[in-house]
Amino acid sequence: MRLLHQAPVETNPLQLLDIPIPEPDAGQIRVRVLTCGVCHTDIHEVEGDLKLPRLPLTPGHEIVGVVDKHGPGVNLPPCGTIVGIPWLAATCGKCLYCQQGRENLCANIRFTGFHTDGGYAEYTLVQSGYCYPIPQKLDPISAAPFLCAGVIGYRALRLALPFNTLADYCPKQNSLNHLTVGLYGFGASAHICLQILKYWGCQTAIFTRARVHQEHAWQLGADWVGTAQETPPFKLDAGIIFAPAGELVPLALSHLNPGGTLALAGIHMSPIPSFDYSLIYQERTVRSVANSTRQDVVDLINLAAEIPLKTTVTTFPLHQANEALIAVKKSLLPGAAVLTGESARS
Repeated sequence: MRLLHQAPVETNPLQLLDIPIPEPDAGQIRVRVLTCGVCHTDIHEVEGDLKLPRLPLTPGHEIVGVVDKHGPGVNLPPCGTIVGIPWLAATCGKCLYCQQGRENLCANIRFTGFHTDGGYAEYTLVQSGYCYPIPQKLDPISAAPFLCAGVIGYRALRLALPFNTLADYCPKQNSLNHLTVGLYGFGASAHICLQILKYWGCQTAIFTRARVHQEHAWQLGADWVGTAQETPPFKLDAGIIFAPAGELVPLALSHLNPGGTLALAGIHMSPIPSFDYSLIYQERTVRSVANSTRQDVVDLINLAAEIPLKTTVTTFPLHQANEALIAVKKSLLPGAAVLTGESARS
């Protein structure tokens, strides 16, 4: 499904085209795509909220597939291995950020389905070292949302919650049961985060307008569910905004305890309105979440298998990618949307 020009998703801008099966160059792996999750970032790419480095482009960066062929100099993972491919496609490994272990901020970073052709296709290429074996207990359809929605949500939790040591980065069950956390917007990322927070023992408040998302949050065990204009019965130690709506920032700050952190998890957000200094006083913090590291992906996949995380997924065949984007944009679905090939269902 190729994007030839940016346009509203309602105009069906993706076109089903036959193009040659790509051949892996040195250091690359070819993957036969089984499933690809549909992310809000894809909507921002398709509609022009994000300036694309090139067109035409095949979107998609929540990919699960089978290693199909190695390029020169690559022999792992073996052919036949089921792997996941996330948003992070490559980093330089040489800049200050890479040397400091903050490769998500690399000066020369590249992204799947943005700089490279992604997973809205039957085959895709990935750089060696930037795909991850998927545990057998995670099926390809359920695992696809972990590769962006899950890992960005997981990184947002890391940045928002008061972890003090590296060991605390991967808390165990019920280890954070004194913390209260709010999630704003309840789509693919938040429904994964809620399960992680419950596993960690946190008390949770979900802020969302859509009735289908409110019901989904209650079903997954949220402690309180309402709209952003409502006030939960407890103050929050941390909050994460997934919705690309800047007007939520002052509302979310009003719910934070002193010293709390508000993380903004989207790659794009509408303008943030001015707000009174009292909302951020008492050492409250607002911070963005930019991409993820390879270690984030590894940790999230391992945690998903340990809990185990269960994604709520609506599937669409590849040729219905436009319909899937519309459903995600209009908040018509609980959880995530995933594009599938027939081989993913067998």
